[in-house]
Amino acid sequence: MDIKNSDHEVKFYYHIYNRGVEKRKIYMDKNDYYRFIHDLYEFNDSAPTNPNHSRIDRSRTSINSKRDCLVEIICFCLMPNHYHLLLSANDKNNLTQFMRKIGTGYTNYFNKRYDRTGHLFQGKYKSVLIENDEYLIHLSRYIHLNPIKNKGASIKQLNKYKYSSYLDYTGKINFPSLISKEFLENYFQDAKDYKKFILTEFDQELESL
Repeated sequence: MDIKNSDHEVKFYYHIYNRGVEKRKIYMDKNDYYRFIHDLYEFNDSAPTNPNHSRIDRSRTSINSKRDCLVEIICFCLMPNHYHLLLSANDKNNLTQFMRKIGTGYTNYFNKRYDRTGHLFQGKYKSVLIENDEYLIHLSRYIHLNPIKNKGASIKQLNKYKYSSYLDYTGKINFPSLISKEFLENYFQDAKDYKKFILTEFDQELESL
């Protein structure tokens, strides 16, 4: 089922996720996390990728209008051995092209940096089509709560976790040029309202993850 945005444009929303082969770590340090986040930005373009690209410019405040983006990145979270992405695309081929770029590009970087060969990810990425708005909204909460899904984790840890889109949704500038918040912002008054939603029934949410 498709979901229409405020302009009545039909888009399809997908939960994309994958983990390291044999559940190995795919991010060894902060440089790897930033590289993957940078690749989410750099590879989200129908034009060929610049082989000399560098780290994402975190000072940007909006998506470059000159880019021909393959997908919209609604939210994301990177964990040591896996990732979650919530993506929107009006063409499944664009989604496939984007994820192929990500898988190949980051694997090449990782293998070169750590002098290894072979697959990094556990097969092809998993893709789940989101059926309705309610599922989409709650999925954003599931993704953003990943860093504190273990019992005993604190809210403070979530507020300090840089490798997701949570901070950008709750009033702090982290990677504003990377994500498109329009859809979720249609359902929440402001950053404070969204944060309240994320943390509502916090203990019960952790139990279900």
